[in-house]
Amino acid sequence: MDPTSLLDQLRAAGFPVQHGRASAIRQLVLQAPAPVIARALDYHDKTTTHLVVEAGGTWSRYAAGDHRN
Repeated sequence: MDPTSLLDQLRAAGFPVQHGRASAIRQLVLQAPAPVIARALDYHDKTTTHLVVEAGGTWSRYAAGDHRN
């Protein structure tokens, strides 16, 4: 079984799979800064920033960038 066939089976059974993915990402951006989630999931920073605003997140004081010494 591969992800595509699983997705097809879930859709055929009536599960709204896209809603589940969006809900999961919105939950993630509430738990960690949007740029961190973007880098981990290979999303664009603007996408996760938009999602955190939609979800009501408050990561307004996160200093993005490379903080390694």
